[in-house]
Amino acid sequence: MSLSRLLVTFLNRLQPSAETVMLVSAIAVGVISGTGVTLFRKLILLAQELYWHDLAVVLSNKWAWAVLFVPMLGALVVSFVRFRLDQAEARASNNTQSVARDVGQLPYSQIPLKTLAAALSLGSGASLGPEGPSVELGSNIGSLLGQMMQFSSERIRLLIGAGGAAGLAAGFNAPIAGVFFALEVLLRDSYRTNKSSPNSDVSVVVIASVISALVSQISLGERPAFSLPVYEVRSYWELPLYLGLGILASVVALLFTRAIKQAKRFFAGEWAIAPFMQKLSMPVKLLIGGFCVGLIALTFPEAIGIGYETVESILQDTPFTIPLLAILLVIKLLLTAISSGSGFVGGIFAPSIFLGAVLGSLYGQAIASILPASIPIAASPAYALVGMAAVLAGTVRAPLTSVLLLFEMTRDYRIVLPLMAAVGLCAWVLDQLDNTKGDRMIMQWSDLPADIEVLEKIKIAEVMTLNPASIKYSMPLLQAAQFITSGYHHSALVFDDINHLQGILTTQDIKRLLSAPAGEPPLEEMTVQNICTREVLCTFADESLAEALKRMATRDLRQMPVVDRNQPKRVIGMVDRLAITTAYNTALTKRAIAARITATKLTVNITNTSANTTNSNNTSVNANANSGNSRHNDNNQYEEKSSNSSLGNGSNGNNEKIIDKDNNLSSSLNNNLNTNSNSNLNKELDIHSSEAISP
Repeated sequence: MSLSRLLVTFLNRLQPSAETVMLVSAIAVGVISGTGVTLFRKLILLAQELYWHDLAVVLSNKWAWAVLFVPMLGALVVSFVRFRLDQAEARASNNTQSVARDVGQLPYSQIPLKTLAAALSLGSGASLGPEGPSVELGSNIGSLLGQMMQFSSERIRLLIGAGGAAGLAAGFNAPIAGVFFALEVLLRDSYRTNKSSPNSDVSVVVIASVISALVSQISLGERPAFSLPVYEVRSYWELPLYLGLGILASVVALLFTRAIKQAKRFFAGEWAIAPFMQKLSMPVKLLIGGFCVGLIALTFPEAIGIGYETVESILQDTPFTIPLLAILLVIKLLLTAISSGSGFVGGIFAPSIFLGAVLGSLYGQAIASILPASIPIAASPAYALVGMAAVLAGTVRAPLTSVLLLFEMTRDYRIVLPLMAAVGLCAWVLDQLDNTKGDRMIMQWSDLPADIEVLEKIKIAEVMTLNPASIKYSMPLLQAAQFITSGYHHSALVFDDINHLQGILTTQDIKRLLSAPAGEPPLEEMTVQNICTREVLCTFADESLAEALKRMATRDLRQMPVVDRNQPKRVIGMVDRLAITTAYNTALTKRAIAARITATKLTVNITNTSANTTNSNNTSVNANANSGNSRHNDNNQYEEKSSNSSLGNGSNGNNEKIIDKDNNLSSSLNNNLNTNSNSNLNKELDIHSSEAISP
């Protein structure tokens, strides 16, 4: 019996409550994640010791420039691990891993290889951070435990978030920031969707984060990540200066994220000037990245690796000239993009913190040299700390996590107000400049996991309602209000006398009017056209859910009318949030069922092939053995052949029955799913011949 079955059997005998099971699971996730992240950090230190203390010393004693080869050697080692990792992912893609990810399960067979690749990448000097792999390690541990316990997809998603929080808490020794990271980033959608027990969900994440941080503190120590000198905000008039730093941080964060994307496009051969990169193998790309890291190690060693030593020096007010800080800012940004694009494994938390510290120190020194000495301002480490949080918030799009993370890493409350001001302004500026805002708003608004592909495959015609509530624009307002509330509608479409769409009337419009002071004309004399919303956002039946949700998210709409593309005033249906959520979950369920059927077929076919091969080998061996015997063994030879033949036929017959039964099951399920899907898709064809909806 497998370990998962033993655990399930044990829990079934104890019959604990669901909350108790999740509590125990959270503790297990915290302990395992904390232990895993601790081992991961020690593995990074071991790799750094091997590369930059043992190997680099030997090479530099002979040739000073030979340090260039240290990152290149690390790149070769990482390429070997990446090759094994790609093989494991290719095998997983042939199974049900892609569908399992949709229902909240992550592939966990590659966890050791990914962790090893990240440790070797960071140890060899790649300009990345350990926090991303730590979060991924914790998330995979949560997923693995949920699968072993045979939890539902919702509980597995919760354990994934708890594991991610535990990974971040152990990596930064910051349990509070880990909790907010899980709720703000990892569980943003599922936490909004699960309204039944939000407190229980938070408690699971909190417990996992605290336990993981405790394990990390026991192993690595309790000191904060950075030690700060004594400083203070000199004047409240200094706050606008921090707001200016927030604007600069938004620019750096935007350039940083775009540089990473462009570097990945370059190494993928998508640049017009470098199509040859597509033909290069992964080891060659990693060697290019390692060569760039080695060049920087010869000239600006402060910029390679995780970079926390440089950040610590900046916060301790170690003298860095303005030109040097400007060079480090540019080099670190480009080197991180090259390291990520070439194939090294790591996160972007640490590089973001590095860029923020350099930017803040540069900004603080610059304004100190510009402003008169009579104006009191804080020292440059204060601006460095604010810059760290602002750039991190702009890069990972998690302002609350950034504020709490920097607070826990430094354990200094004196800078919180400027910190929050700069982070908030940075996040706001990036929201205005980000051209991918629509896709992110879909996921934040729609209460759905971030899987745009599923939404793009479903048409509006499959989920819309054909008979939405509607009223005349000349109807008295009180009568229209009674109609909407009596039918428990959230809104009603407003039509004119020839059934053309004129607007929409919502319960919010009615409540706003009722709560306003009495005016002219009186409420009893008003009609629907006096207060209805004239500018109505509409969608079309042939659009995908993703396209419609982008439009709905701009105004946070609950529902939207579906109109004829050729006649925009002719309404043919209504689509709402509940229908979209139902369609999304149904699509995931269909994919899971199809994957299970495919896996069953593969198992049966493998069993059948193995049985046939065994029978064939047995028959061949018996025939060869009997051919060398004397004639008086003919009867025995005949009996052995007959026995083997009958056994082989019986086995093949049973296997054929199993295959036929499985094929019938697969055909039946696929027919049912296709019938339901076709009936929904045929709505779109029927719409074009239908009459306009009458109010």
